[in-house]
Amino acid sequence: MDKLRGWTAFDGGALLDDVAAALDDVPPPEDDTEEIAERLRGHLGRLVTIAVATEAEQDATAAQLIDQARVLRAEDLPGDYRKAVGHLRRMGWIVNELLDRLVAVRCLKEVA
Repeated sequence: MDKLRGWTAFDGGALLDDVAAALDDVPPPEDDTEEIAERLRGHLGRLVTIAVATEAEQDATAAQLIDQARVLRAEDLPGDYRKAVGHLRRMGWIVNELLDRLVAVRCLKEVA
């Protein structure tokens, strides 16, 4: 029951918004970095769960992205703003790449 309470549905639109915020040419305001990082961690978690459930790990590229997602998700956001922005960009990039790969191997439908 606890797992159901903590479960959040996959929201492709929110995912794309957060990836855009992380990868935009203009870095997000310092006050927003922690919130964006938490949302990106959530997206990474959901994508990894989907990948494992659909056996996407059998694809070498997907398996590599899953490993990178797990590592990034476990890392704390650096206290230094510039390093935090770099971390957000890495998470945003992995979220985007893993989403694209899951679509390519037909584990997810394309998000518009």
